[in-house]
Amino acid sequence: MKEIVEPLLKWYQENRRELPWREDRDPYHVWVSEIMLQQTRIEAVKRYYTRFMKELPKIKDLAEISEERLLKLWEGLGYYSRARNLKKAAQKVMEEYKGTMPKKYEELLKLPGIGEYTAGAIASICYDEKVTAVDGNVLRVISRVIGSKKDVLLPETKKEIEAMVKEILPEQAGQFNESLMELGELVCLPNGVPECEKCPLKKMCIAYKEKLTGEIPVRIKKVKRRKEEKTVLLVISSNQKIALHKREEKGVLFGLYELPNLPEFLSQEEIEKFCKEKGLEVEEIQELDDTKHIFTHIDWIMQNYLVRIKEENKEWIWSSIDELNEKYALPTAFQKIFVKAASKT
Repeated sequence: MKEIVEPLLKWYQENRRELPWREDRDPYHVWVSEIMLQQTRIEAVKRYYTRFMKELPKIKDLAEISEERLLKLWEGLGYYSRARNLKKAAQKVMEEYKGTMPKKYEELLKLPGIGEYTAGAIASICYDEKVTAVDGNVLRVISRVIGSKKDVLLPETKKEIEAMVKEILPEQAGQFNESLMELGELVCLPNGVPECEKCPLKKMCIAYKEKLTGEIPVRIKKVKRRKEEKTVLLVISSNQKIALHKREEKGVLFGLYELPNLPEFLSQEEIEKFCKEKGLEVEEIQELDDTKHIFTHIDWIMQNYLVRIKEENKEWIWSSIDELNEKYALPTAFQKIFVKAASKT
């Protein structure tokens, strides 16, 4: 393991990407970027990060923003609880740390939404504290280097790898942690297709030598997924307003806006009956293509309809397209329907 330090740091200094959150070592910038990157690849995060920082350049701005506007800024990134925790943590930083991010790993762990990985990333990258920041990329790189066939989804495997990395951390702890992550992002790719010829560690990598990159890392998923069938309605009034509904304060996507929807697949007659119960006079019902959205443990299978009505009711929120784009956070699951509708009209 000690042999990987020097070639990896040299490779990183020569190949590191220029990313907006790497322009300085501001802990606020690193923190926000790491939260955004938890379930999203770097290239996709860039535009979200830029938009977020343009509106919320300081921790104080994040602490004071309304939840509705925050969720709109987060729209498209998913996992909206992460955005809510960002705001809670920012408020705590303002109240307990006088607006300055704490510098120590143990203090960072006390902030909402900051776990071991994020605390390690901030503390090492911004302050060179000798702590690890082990994410999926690092687990993959180290597993391949040492030829480990242990399940990387098990907490004990992660703990073992964290201990190995901690033992070899150099003084430039932040750069070393970033170099491992960068190697996993650019070279030691997942799904058995790494670009080993470009890798600075290939001479010492057991998975490369023994042609095991397709088998390592081992990931044994035990999560049971369930499927939910839904009928989703894109209801448009004669005034070209779109019907929205705010989700309950519990469950998947709580507190966000949605298109009206019902459990199970319904017929057009059942949809018309539902609309009448809501006080709406239906002019046309048009079937759209089905869509699917995958959450961590649930798959939504959505049967979609475009419903044109005359007058708006008072039960739902009625939004223009401009208002929808500017104001209401609509989860990706429902945004897909607009694409289907556009292809039909």
